[in-house]
Amino acid sequence: MEGITRVCQFLDEAQTYYLATVEGDQPRVRPFGTALVWNSRLYIQTGKVKSVSKQLAANPKAEICAFKDGKWLRVCGELVTDDDRAVKEAMLEKMPSLKAMYSPDDGNMQMLYFRNAAATFSSFTEAPETINF
Repeated sequence: MEGITRVCQFLDEAQTYYLATVEGDQPRVRPFGTALVWNSRLYIQTGKVKSVSKQLAANPKAEICAFKDGKWLRVCGELVTDDDRAVKEAMLEKMPSLKAMYSPDDGNMQMLYFRNAAATFSSFTEAPETINF
């Protein structure tokens, strides 16, 4: 659990990370900013109407990358949808600005957690450190 919390803290402090998915044979990358640890899982959030949701439905393998203070974090794994209302509420509580676009019952808010994930902290001056979850 400590490793996942450390990963989420890095993402929170970086504020923006980049999520990579695949559409057919074309990589797709876009900025994200949502991260939450809930029930010992690392979650991100998107909208079901977005292309990223459709890409992940076709191929759940994804990777995120964030950078801050000369260090970067890469998290790769599978993103799994979780429709539990409680995790949606937890994300909205953590990030109230999302309430302008999403609600737990709107049929659009999508919570995704990493499964079979590896998070690697790297820099130019230290050996990489990997946390599996």
